[in-house]
Amino acid sequence: MQMKQVLALALSIAAAEATYKGFNYGSTNEDGSYRYKADFVSQFKNAKNLQTTSGFNSARLYTMIQGGTTDSPIEAIEAAIEEEVSLLLGLWTSGGGTTNEIAALKSAISTYGSSFTDLVVGISIGSEDLYRDSVTGQEADDGVGMTPDELVDAIDQVKDAIAGTTLSGASIGHVDTWDAWTNSSNSAVIDAVDWLGFDGYPYFQTTDENTIENAKSLFYQGVDATKGVANGKDVWITETGWPVSGADEGEAVASIANAKKFWDEVGCSIFGNVNTWWYIMQDYGASPSFGIVGETLSTTPLFDLSCSNYTSSSSASVSTATKSAGSSSSVATVTGSPVGRHGNNGTAASGFKSIPAASSTPLIIATATASSSTGSSGSSSGSSSGSSSSGSSSGSSSSSSASASTTAYSGAVGRPAGSIFGAVVAAIALAIAV
Repeated sequence: MQMKQVLALALSIAAAEATYKGFNYGSTNEDGSYRYKADFVSQFKNAKNLQTTSGFNSARLYTMIQGGTTDSPIEAIEAAIEEEVSLLLGLWTSGGGTTNEIAALKSAISTYGSSFTDLVVGISIGSEDLYRDSVTGQEADDGVGMTPDELVDAIDQVKDAIAGTTLSGASIGHVDTWDAWTNSSNSAVIDAVDWLGFDGYPYFQTTDENTIENAKSLFYQGVDATKGVANGKDVWITETGWPVSGADEGEAVASIANAKKFWDEVGCSIFGNVNTWWYIMQDYGASPSFGIVGETLSTTPLFDLSCSNYTSSSSASVSTATKSAGSSSSVATVTGSPVGRHGNNGTAASGFKSIPAASSTPLIIATATASSSTGSSGSSSGSSSGSSSSGSSSGSSSSSSASASTTAYSGAVGRPAGSIFGAVVAAIALAIAV
């Protein structure tokens, strides 16, 4: 085999094993004004050049529609093409918007072609629609949601729309809260998607001991509960974070110091090991505010993002609500305190709310022991959406006793960065040998 061919193979292996790391981006600013191409370019450039970290070159969107239009493609696409930023697309489907969202998606495919579609990581059909349709979401007045059947229909419509295009075969998913995923009445949605998006915010889990010291444990319990019903499908971390300012929620305190601790213990354990879109780079003016930069868009973050405080040596196995399809295990009760947020079409949200537990009757899910793998970075996820995007959110926790792991995320998506390096080294060694 020629050296050139071997190196090409090594690079293709590395690309296949790469994971995505980025932020969530709403279609509006915190004051409700629409974002246009120049705004997204500034945001994407800033994310890629943040001091004390690197690699934040992916963007999760909530809608395909440019603000102020009916069905024109969002200008974040042009910005992503210019800045070479990968995209987790989002279609806001609740409230009857599916038709216009699909029209915008098809228009983007025909307008930008492969320069656009080559950047697409996946497509999320909806965001927390199942949560908003739940009793908890309705009691919280968190907006219009969708039934499982309605959501599956929307998923099928998108699949039909992209068939035969350069997006044919794109990875299709849905983003929701752990308590929505573990609700057996929503299983048809799990069957219809390729991956499950997990939104999780321990900060909002007010019926739990949601101190920052316990945040990592709550986060991983929610992730494991979601993995337990995923039938072996990938679980992506689509939203998580801790606010730098805002009111106390239960035992949770919003502060820069606590946001830094959550970044170190959760973010640094998942970055590079599972596809992750953090909430959020900038949301100044929101309350609570999750932004890692302040009022002025700047590459200087509010705290050190280097993960220098993260170690994988203090790992422990986590015994939570996880169960692979077909495996046998004991039964445990899982309770939690979902929380929600208003928002439409990726526009600015009207705020976060603490919501009481959905029911006095706990969910019943099977348990198994999940051992975390060791890695240099990684963590888990909570649930809730941010202030300049669309969707609601919910936290998740398990009542079973468990110690949180600080090791790399053990999900099916994403492998430690070391495996990429190993693939390249192995291929070069093979080339030398031949």
